[in-house]
Amino acid sequence: MSGPGSRLLLVAACALIDADGRILVAERPQGKSMAGLWEFPGGKVEDGERPEDTIIREMHEELGITIREACLSPFTFASHAYPDFHLVMPLYLCRRWEGIVSPRENQRVKWVSPRDLRKLSMPPADIPLIAMLADYL
Repeated sequence: MSGPGSRLLLVAACALIDADGRILVAERPQGKSMAGLWEFPGGKVEDGERPEDTIIREMHEELGITIREACLSPFTFASHAYPDFHLVMPLYLCRRWEGIVSPRENQRVKWVSPRDLRKLSMPPADIPLIAMLADYL
């Protein structure tokens, strides 16, 4: 468990929801920590950046889509102690974007129903979010 002196990592994530109520997840690529696990797309909040800015930037860089801030709804957050750091991750919902989702960083993506999220191997911080999404959707 991380202790009082551990580094705090702020990451923003987004549950993209399509017209059929499915959620987009991305597989963590080889060479990254937790490679092979499925996660909600997003990324590290950079210095001077708001979480909403992070989502907009990361969705464009990773998936080639354009999201407007007005289409992001704050939903919940995760707070999880990993061995080397403590993760705080706001999760936003988004039902509207411009463009077609096309992975740009050699990651695999797929659309899954909220109940099928439970069948995926996901990072520990993401797991508590699954039940909340399934209840909401």
